[in-house]
Amino acid sequence: MTQARNRNRPLDRLLAAALLAFAACSCQLAQAQDPGALAQLLASPLRSARNVARDAFRHPLEVLAFFGVKPDSTVVEILPGSSGYYMEMLAPYLKDKGLYIAANRDGTAPPQYLADHRKLLARLKAEPDIYGKVLVTQFNADLHPIAPPGSADFVLTFRNLHNWMERNEVEGALRAFRKALKPGGVLGVVDHRGRSDLPQEAQTKLGYVRQDVAIALIEKAGFKLVGTSEANANPKDTKDYPQGVRTLPPTYRLKDQDRAKYAAIGESDRFTLKFVKQ
Repeated sequence: MTQARNRNRPLDRLLAAALLAFAACSCQLAQAQDPGALAQLLASPLRSARNVARDAFRHPLEVLAFFGVKPDSTVVEILPGSSGYYMEMLAPYLKDKGLYIAANRDGTAPPQYLADHRKLLARLKAEPDIYGKVLVTQFNADLHPIAPPGSADFVLTFRNLHNWMERNEVEGALRAFRKALKPGGVLGVVDHRGRSDLPQEAQTKLGYVRQDVAIALIEKAGFKLVGTSEANANPKDTKDYPQGVRTLPPTYRLKDQDRAKYAAIGESDRFTLKFVKQ
């Protein structure tokens, strides 16, 4: 790990210099959140039809309002991927006064994820009017800086925590988030909410995370829970499917088997948690 960090130092210094330059020319006065601007972006014809179809389950306006993102914020989104559900809204929302950072894959990722990472880079390059100011960094637990230390107002992660728990990477990821955030900066976490009557060990491989377990893990890492939202709650989700949460849309792991049944349930029941860096 030490050798990997040493190899990354020149890139780290370049990244830090770029963000410091950005900060020097940015307006330092906090501005009120503009829900009207976000609503316009939600309705933008530039958004992909695939992402628009997810809005009824993901409630992005409510989620971003709950986290408190403003037009002049520096926001790091973890693993947005080429589909860029939140990127489609956040990148144009932040491009004039703020900064959107896509902390995506590094070179050790499996081939399918590296292919998707290349698609992300191609998408950013193909649409410079929208994504020309997006900064791309590497994310892999705490092996890379996702942003210069203390520079981010927000770190946001959507439906990733369960993967890090399964791979024993959650502590490293939380260290990277805490290092990137300003004092009092916000960590926003959305994930598939597990059953409270089952141990976490029985649910991890199914993709579900007990809310109390998530809160304990994150607070142990130096954050404080300051709010919860039920914007992404789904009481239809019984959390007892053959292929776990991936049985539900949009994955449909069972393909056409009982597809109508799972479509009627919709996407998973999710917790939406807001923490601040201590």
